[in-house]
Amino acid sequence: MRKVAGVVLLLTALLSLIMVAFAWPATRAGVHDIPLAVAGPAPATAQLVQQLEARRPGAFDVRTVADTAAAERLIRDREVYGAIDLTSGKPQLIVASAASPAVAQALQQVAQGLSATPGEAAVRDLVPLPVDDPRGAGLAAGALPLVLGGIAAAGLLTSLVVGTGRRVAGALAFSVTGGFALVAILQYWLGSLGGDYWVNSGVVALSIAATALTILGLEALLGTAGLALGAATMMLLGNPLSGLTSAPEMLPSGWGALGQYLPPGAAGSLLRSTAFFDGAGAGPHVLVLVVWAVAGLALAGIAALRKGRRPAVEAAEPELVAV
Repeated sequence: MRKVAGVVLLLTALLSLIMVAFAWPATRAGVHDIPLAVAGPAPATAQLVQQLEARRPGAFDVRTVADTAAAERLIRDREVYGAIDLTSGKPQLIVASAASPAVAQALQQVAQGLSATPGEAAVRDLVPLPVDDPRGAGLAAGALPLVLGGIAAAGLLTSLVVGTGRRVAGALAFSVTGGFALVAILQYWLGSLGGDYWVNSGVVALSIAATALTILGLEALLGTAGLALGAATMMLLGNPLSGLTSAPEMLPSGWGALGQYLPPGAAGSLLRSTAFFDGAGAGPHVLVLVVWAVAGLALAGIAALRKGRRPAVEAAEPELVAV
């Protein structure tokens, strides 16, 4: 009975952890330091910045620019999510729903609240989502398959394939085929992605490889415990903190930033960049994914070296005894 009770308690703790991992970021989501541009004459922008800070303290990280073109450039370069344009005298809100539909909606609510007359602030979507998926549902739903693809690859290869080298080769091959397949569904069937198919496929392939190789490396070094640790990190931390369903800045303070250093978060942001912004802001996310993939290969290499030394040590021991 003690063993049964222990298993029940362990399962309860695991279920509670899963609930916290997925529900906590969602229920505590809000606007935190959203990068926002304000364009127009200095006196008008200064007054608007004061209004924003008074009504929503800490909600926005505001950058003031002189004109509409500068604000649009910041949006296209993924340095801000949107802009409030005061250059014409009448406020206009410029958003990029492709960067985050949730942020675009939040900005519209703020802009309407700042207008003297309800509905006065015009809204222009500079980088919209595709017509076939105007809410971005396909990309948001793709967050889980991106994570599960890498975890499933590592688990199956560990169970069915003998040899670290063969497992790594299998993970790399699956990353390529999985990238082609997932992007074909999202881009050509569901119409959820724009941009170049081959580039988007490369992003997804790199994401799957980063996850799968990391878990394979941990398993090679630590055994089953490493497999569980890698899978739990990607699923319970990486997926809920990715910000793909909303935006990293809408997660609890600090946690969204952490999520961008894990493969799911980096992959989601990178895919938005290549699909809708011509690769703007892609560099840091590519670096994160490459570092994870290389770290997984390094762990697998260390494990292989250890296994190679072990037989030599075991073979030397009888000689020492005989002497």
